[in-house]
Amino acid sequence: MLLALILAATPALAINVPSGQPLELQEVLVDRQDTQTWLRFRFVAPQIARDTGALDYADTVPDFLHLCDALAVPYMADYQLTGDMIVISLADRATEFGVPDPDVTQFFEAFRIRDGACIWEEF
Repeated sequence: MLLALILAATPALAINVPSGQPLELQEVLVDRQDTQTWLRFRFVAPQIARDTGALDYADTVPDFLHLCDALAVPYMADYQLTGDMIVISLADRATEFGVPDPDVTQFFEAFRIRDGACIWEEF
């Protein structure tokens, strides 16, 4: 169950990641999953498009931890949020959360926060 839309980002937000790809923060969502709170940081990453993109999943792997540590953790502190799971997602275009679109390329990674650092959670 989606609890709240926290942020609708604007393209003016510059985000530097290890892959060098341009990213736009689409939104941050607070989502209830059973007894846990998940914070979803959703990014638009046009360079991962399956037919025209320059990057594949392996190219973006370092970006996930960087986005969690450098953006999600400070964001949580700034907005006094807590969560059991942080999900970082990249999509080649903006999508509506929870609405399937088989033409969209999407990559996801999940993290837990321990001692102020992101720890990767394998699904």
